[in-house]
Amino acid sequence: METELHTGLDAALSLAVGIGLSAAAGFRILVPFLLMGIAAHTGHLTLAPEMSWMGSQAAIIAFAIAAVLEVLVYFVPVVDNLMDAIEVPAAAVAGTILTAAVTSDLSPFLRWSLAAIAGGGIAGSTGAALGVTRLVSTAATGPVGNITVSLVELASSTTLSILAIALPLLTLIVIALVLFLLYRRLWRRRA
Repeated sequence: METELHTGLDAALSLAVGIGLSAAAGFRILVPFLLMGIAAHTGHLTLAPEMSWMGSQAAIIAFAIAAVLEVLVYFVPVVDNLMDAIEVPAAAVAGTILTAAVTSDLSPFLRWSLAAIAGGGIAGSTGAALGVTRLVSTAATGPVGNITVSLVELASSTTLSILAIALPLLTLIVIALVLFLLYRRLWRRRA
């Protein structure tokens, strides 16, 4: 009985890590992969056996280069809005992979189902909301506002990724609070 409870808690914590990393992927797709790889490499995070390559030095170097390029692209006016069209669906895929990578203690069907629904759903939703924010920012302030939005997105992705790995339950609370505030804001606009 105690072993089942322990296994259930481990699975819930792993899912919380995956959801947190997925939410971070909605801000920047590759930053959570980089930080997840570093955490796995240093022994702070356990990846599914078939995803363990993400913690290798070669993968970390590749993720770092790709993350830097992704961040730099978002500082180029007009290109950043075009990237949003690509990154929203890519964020959903990334969220699915991130969640599946850390939830190896679930059955494969449940693991990939939760990864697609929870991980892909939260990453895609976050990415879509940020795409709208970027369009509004471009219309209101031009490229200057987008640079600020890009910096905030980078900081959010980095902070949320670290928080997801270090304090997964707190991450879920933060995500729930942000979703509640966004929902409340949208509800007031409609009223």
